[in-house]
Amino acid sequence: MFKTPDHFSEFASGQIETFLRLAQLSLESNERISKLNLDTTKQSLEQFASNAKSLTSVKDLQEAVTLRNKLIEAASEQVLSYNRSVYEINSQALSELSKLMEERLTAFNKDLVSAIDKTAKSAPAGADVAVAALKSTVAATAAAVDSMTKAAKQVADFADASVKAATTATVDAVKTATKKASAA
Repeated sequence: MFKTPDHFSEFASGQIETFLRLAQLSLESNERISKLNLDTTKQSLEQFASNAKSLTSVKDLQEAVTLRNKLIEAASEQVLSYNRSVYEINSQALSELSKLMEERLTAFNKDLVSAIDKTAKSAPAGADVAVAALKSTVAATAAAVDSMTKAAKQVADFADASVKAATTATVDAVKTATKKASAA
């Protein structure tokens, strides 16, 4: 597979670069999730303190019901916001991972075709048909992977739009429910 030390060195460098990019992607995503968790925890503690103060100032049942509805709505929005942020971080990481894998697959296919061409030059007479069939197989496989990648991107875009629509609908439903509960 490796005809010279340079071939091995190039291969090893490519693999190390890919590993480092994967590690960097993972660390960046984990860092963003950790920061989100810390920020959410801080906000939750502040909100808890504010809610406790608000509860101590309640004077009658109607005021308690109104406060409860406001607290439910605020908590629901906070949970949805957190989940939306986690989804966005994971979605971005997955997108970057897909991009990296596409790059590596393209490079692999290019190297494979190059190796086939080099091998074909030293192949015995009559091997042209086998070489052409092998190249055709590699091209067909690359086209199939490309089609699957495009389909996966379309599914991801559809899922992303669906999640955003569901989040908006949930927020609206919570607001409507709390308004109806306060009116009752």
